[in-house]
Amino acid sequence: MNNKFKKMNQNILLKYMEQRYKKKIQNEEQHEPGPVVTISRETGCPAKKIAALIIEKINAELIPQNKKPWRAVSKEILYDSAKELNMNPDQIKYVFEYEEKSSWDDIFSSLSSKYYKSDKRIRKTIADVIHSIGEQGNVIIIGRGSVAITKDIAKSLHINLEAPLEWRAIMLSQKHGMTLEEAQKYAIETDKKRVKFRNSFYGRNTDYTRFDITFNCMTLSMDEISDTIIELLKRRNFI
Repeated sequence: MNNKFKKMNQNILLKYMEQRYKKKIQNEEQHEPGPVVTISRETGCPAKKIAALIIEKINAELIPQNKKPWRAVSKEILYDSAKELNMNPDQIKYVFEYEEKSSWDDIFSSLSSKYYKSDKRIRKTIADVIHSIGEQGNVIIIGRGSVAITKDIAKSLHINLEAPLEWRAIMLSQKHGMTLEEAQKYAIETDKKRVKFRNSFYGRNTDYTRFDITFNCMTLSMDEISDTIIELLKRRNFI
């Protein structure tokens, strides 16, 4: 009798574990990557402040309902990528500063370090990290070429912030203590590097580098921009 009950309990346990495993697989198969919002910007536009406003407003609604909160990422990508590569963040920082290595740089680096990673591998790892973050969902990715990298995720929204150069120069001058002339020069040079960085993933003027919507930061307030983005996310059932 004891053996009979023991066998019965074993069968019940096996059936329970099998059902849980099938349910887990079904949930994984049903999970759709995203939603992810990317925010690109011309230098001097307040991308981080707008992202923070969106996060604050969305989570005020979601957290009381015990729903997954949203987050914003930018610099975190540097550290996650360095961890994946088993490298010091300072060794790959040049990519995030929109610098490029020459073929000779790669050759000298490979000869001088047994932990050498090629520029191509570093950039691919960064792209993989960004795409993985986008797939996890409920995230705003600021810059980092994320519009090109996450464009294939169906539940994605790609925002661009722009403003006249003169206005952006004033913002940069106030923030960094530059002259207006220095601020204009800095904005122009940084914008060129950012566009080149973004295009390096999928090429110039491809569908992968196009935005869904562009806002003028000079004529629209941060509240107006953030509220419009949130409304669009709601209309698309992303939140």
